[in-house]
Parts: sequence; C-alpha cells; structure tokens
Amino acid sequence: MLDDPRFSPVGDVHTAAALAHNTGNQATGGIWAVTGSGGKAVLKHLTAGGGGFAHWQASDDARHWNYWRREYLAYASGFAGSYGREAGIGAPGLLAAGERADGSLELWLEHVEGVPGRELSVENLAEFARRLGAVQGREVAESEWHSRGFLRQYAGRRDFGPVDWDLPVAAAHWPEDLREGLRVVWERRGDLFALTEAAPQTVCHLDVWPMNLYQRPGGEFALFDWSFTGQGAIGEDLANLVADTFFDGHQPVDRLDEAEAALIGAYLEGLGSAGFREEAAVRKAVAAAGAAKYCWLAPAMLQRLAAGKTVASADYDTAEDHAVLERRRPIFAMLVRWARTALEA
Repeated sequence: MLDDPRFSPVGDVHTAAALAHNTGNQATGGIWAVTGSGGKAVLKHLTAGGGGFAHWQASDDARHWNYWRREYLAYASGFAGSYGREAGIGAPGLLAAGERADGSLELWLEHVEGVPGRELSVENLAEFARRLGAVQGREVAESEWHSRGFLRQYAGRRDFGPVDWDLPVAAAHWPEDLREGLRVVWERRGDLFALTEAAPQTVCHLDVWPMNLYQRPGGEFALFDWSFTGQGAIGEDLANLVADTFFDGHQPVDRLDEAEAALIGAYLEGLGSAGFREEAAVRKAVAAAGAAKYCWLAPAMLQRLAAGKTVASADYDTAEDHAVLERRRPIFAMLVRWARTALEA
C-alpha cells in the first residue's frame, strides 16, 4: 500500500504508523500517519470490499449508508472543507487523491495538529456543539452521493434473535428497570427510526464522536471521516456526540449529566443563531435519534457475554468487561430516558 509513490504528497515515505480505526468496516483498507521527505500526511485507503465484518459490508449504491466512494467525493468535491467553514468547523486539507490500479482509492490528508477530541473538555465540546448547531440550522445543499435513511440502515441491519435480558453477568451491573427499558428500546426501534425520519431534516456528518474531532491551536474544529455524511435529523449528530463521548471511556462517565445539558443547550443556541428555534422538536429529535442509534448495543453486548466474548470495542477500548458494563450503565439509562421522551411525546 505504501510502496507506490504516485500520489504521495510527502515524497519518499520514511515512516508509516497505523492509526486506530474501525477495522471491521469493509470500505476502509487502512489509515496511516505518514512521514516522508516532504513532511507529514495521513493516508486513507478506501476499498469496495476489503477485509472486515459482514455487517460492515461496503456498497456501490451512492445512497447506501456505507457507500465506499463517499468520503473520496466529500473531499474531492470540496464539501468536507466547506460544510462548516463559516461557523469554525473544517476538515483536514486534501493534499492528494487518486485511483490505484486495482480500482481502490487513496486520500492523502493534512496531518492536523491540535487537541484530539478525546482530550477536549466538556466546555470545548459544548463550543463545538454550538458551532454545529449554527451549521445545521441553515440550509445545506444535498448531493447525489449523500446517504439517505442512514440511521434505519445502520442501526437496523442487525438481528440478534432471542435476547437474554436477565443474563446474570449483566444483571449484576444493570438493574431490572434498566434492562426492561433497553428491551423496549430494542423492540420499538422501528418506531424510533420513524420518529427520527419525521423530525426536521438537515445534512449531517453522521459520525460525530471524539475520535473524529480535533481542535486546532487557533480554536477551529476539524471533523474527520466523512464516509457516512448525508440526510439526517436535526440533533442526530449531537445525540451521537453526547453518547459516544462516554461509551468508550473518552470522558469520565460522572460528567455525563453535565455534558448532556451543556452540549444540548449549546446546540440549541447555535440553531437559534441560524434562525431555527423549534426547541421542542429538536429535543424530541435528539432523544429519538440517540436511542435509535444505539438500540443494538445492549443486545450485542448480551449476546457476546453469553458466548463468553469480551464486550469492549476491539479498536477503541481495552477495559475489562465489568468496567465496561458499569461505565455504560448511566449512558444506557440516558438512552432509555430519551426513548421514553420520544415515544411518549
């Protein structure tokens, strides 16, 4: 992968270090931080069907949630760089791009300096949320390669069969009312998808979480990984950021309540600055989208525990099962509360 210099903007490659990413996604062949005779860059390899999991299958359908060319088009068209420019949200600069002999694609991106999202304070995450609201409160032009119906496709693609909601190892950390709430979220996921789709829509990034976020020294934010971007609900990205800031331990979970209030409040401020002031609709959309996005996670964890497998994310989390179960308990409680808010409204 790194022995072909045709597209390299850094000259001869001296070092290449693999970066953490979702290795199960068949659309991603790899991501490397590269140092060469001409400087630093990040190389991302996009494939139509590389190694990975069956439930992360790449697609040739431009509207599919995992269309393998989407991120290439996001950068090559200028969309990624311009999406939030006026609000102080950008993307890594595109240094070079091209198609390899086998038909796969290379993206050579700026090596962004600054503070990674997993190290940002709640206050800085809230500032990002305010800027995101300012972007998503205005009209953003949709492109023919943007995803459609992402949430239903992404979160609804898994089938676990019968789920043992009373599995003892999980019940030791998750009380009965929480497990019952999670069961309702899973069984009523179709209703949650429908509520999200009925909410006011905008063009979303659809993978906003700390691993895809940096804050540059000057204060601007850089968003990475534009492979899912497309139509989504107002608040869908915000819900993702609130939950995913804590699921894999990027922030101590005792700050969850503070972060939930601060980020949602800041996002509403940003929307208001852009002229969108339907607060009740936004809060309902955040609740529905957040609960729907993670409807599959508790069943997946229970299935893995029943099979004697670890429940931590192999790519982002190395904690022991008991620590993961305990850390995720208040986050799941928030999602159950969100689901009830959306379903009963």
